[in-house]
Amino acid sequence: MDEIIRVLIIDDHSIVRKGLVALFDNFADITVVGDLGDARQALDLCQRTQPHVVLMDMIMPNMDGVTATGMIKERYPDIQIVALTSFDDDDNVQRALKAGAIGYLFKNATVDEVAEAVRRARRGQGTLAPEAAQSLISVATRPPAPGHDLTEREREVLMLMVEGLNNREIGEKLVISSSTVKNHVSSILDKLGTTSRTQAVALAVESKIV
Repeated sequence: MDEIIRVLIIDDHSIVRKGLVALFDNFADITVVGDLGDARQALDLCQRTQPHVVLMDMIMPNMDGVTATGMIKERYPDIQIVALTSFDDDDNVQRALKAGAIGYLFKNATVDEVAEAVRRARRGQGTLAPEAAQSLISVATRPPAPGHDLTEREREVLMLMVEGLNNREIGEKLVISSSTVKNHVSSILDKLGTTSRTQAVALAVESKIV
């Protein structure tokens, strides 16, 4: 006899949980072993219900789905987690997958798509909604943030520049020579693509580099 896949649903909207429970009744190979509206109780319910797959909402009060996913994967690495959310956000997709989710679907997915994602997760195979896949591509091809290549010392110098200190004052603060500060400032301007201290400071503040 084929294995029955045990699914736990974590979503703060009771109507979503009830809907999924009812829909999974149509599949002989999937059974819902529990549903939960507060992710803070996820570890306890995982221990009690021993699911194979968790369907996890990403945006919830008290504890978000990314945090709950990381906690579950750390304690129960064999449990597979499929993110199921309404929010199309590049960073959210990235964070969920980094936390250990094996799949990422949106709540506009069909019942058959969700069921197949559960089956694939049980086999250790991932499922990404087209929008989620596009989000990953967008993140991968996104230009690096301004200041990503600044050294730790250059960030210190830039922070003092933002505070309005001149080269001599920066040198005294960091216990380095003014000529060394000048070299750091020159490197900072070059890496930020700016031509003056004023531009560099404005970009640092605007982009929250320091």
